Amino acid sequence: MKKISVIILAVAVLISGVFFVSFTGQSEAQAAEKEAVKIPLNNYLQAHATGKAEFVRKAFHPDAKLFWYRDGKMMTRTAEEFASGFTGAPAADEAQRKRNIDTIDISGNAAIAKITLDYPTVTFTDYMSLLKIDGEWKIVNKTFYAEPKTAPVAKPGE
Repeated sequence: MKKISVIILAVAVLISGVFFVSFTGQSEAQAAEKEAVKIPLNNYLQAHATGKAEFVRKAFHPDAKLFWYRDGKMMTRTAEEFASGFTGAPAADEAQRKRNIDTIDISGNAAIAKITLDYPTVTFTDYMSLLKIDGEWKIVNKTFYAEPKTAPVAKPGE
């Protein structure tokens, strides 16, 4: 009976070791892929922080499109049209702006990400679609929603 217990214990330790190695290797690969997906997302954020179009061009695939809804109408623009709107300098209120990559979800060579741009007068929620093309992740589509912020109402005497 003691031999059987020892054998069962040995098999259990062996199996748990195999699962640990398997899960550890898998999570390391997933973590590495997530870091690779962050490269174009961080380039996108850097474009906003610096005002430099070169970061937009690094982040987006040349065929990428942007979509949003304004005044009851769907709007669209190419990645290059988007890049051309950058001035080359940070916004005057840059110190008050906050940006965050909220979520990343990866399946094979496709990924999605949600980004929040919290600015003094508006909060943008961006949804990015990404593809791994020739070993490099690129944003291929962006949809977004802009939520205007209401200015605080001053009380009499303030």
